[in-house]
Amino acid sequence: MRNLLLILLLANILYFLWGMFTKEEAQPGVAIVQETDLGPPLEVRTGDDSDVIASVGAVLGSGDPSDLEAVVGRSCVTIGPFKVDTDADSAVLAYASEGMKTAIRRTRAQIFVGHWVQIRTVENDAQADEMLEKLLAGGLTDAYLVRTEDEGLKISLGLFGDLERAEKIELEARSLDLPADITPRTADREVYFVDIGLPPGKGAGAIVEKYGEDKVLMRDGATCPQ
Repeated sequence: MRNLLLILLLANILYFLWGMFTKEEAQPGVAIVQETDLGPPLEVRTGDDSDVIASVGAVLGSGDPSDLEAVVGRSCVTIGPFKVDTDADSAVLAYASEGMKTAIRRTRAQIFVGHWVQIRTVENDAQADEMLEKLLAGGLTDAYLVRTEDEGLKISLGLFGDLERAEKIELEARSLDLPADITPRTADREVYFVDIGLPPGKGAGAIVEKYGEDKVLMRDGATCPQ
């Protein structure tokens, strides 16, 4: 009996030592974790500007057009001024047919009318008559006398849209020893502008090529259609 007790005691001691120096390998299984062991819950805050931030769907092309504008910005161009409404109507129809938002604006503005050839150094009626006779004899039959409040007597030789034609008349008058010159003529008239909203990714190169740089406003100079 005594020997049996010693054997059992020795077995327990050996099992205890084996457990201390033996590392148990990890086995697959399910670990149960209490919620309190994870610490306090995370608090997620939404910024004040969340309403104006575009969705991911808008960037990928699946969101609303307004969302996409918030990301890439809205690009617009303005064409004009047009002197007649039919030209503005034609531009609106052309770009509206391509799916662009368009609008016509009417306003009054000082617009260029033409190159005015005139003689402005006329002292009195007698001198004006002499100049007109000389002009008529030289073949400039369109000359006529003009009376103005600010500049007095002047002789008009014509209003030309083509600068080359205006310069030709000026040189002909100067060849007769008459001091003709050219001044730009403007007038206060109703004009028309066409505002166009460009779709995302579309530039204004074709519009500039069609109407010219002097008639197309972009970026801060343009007005978006309402």
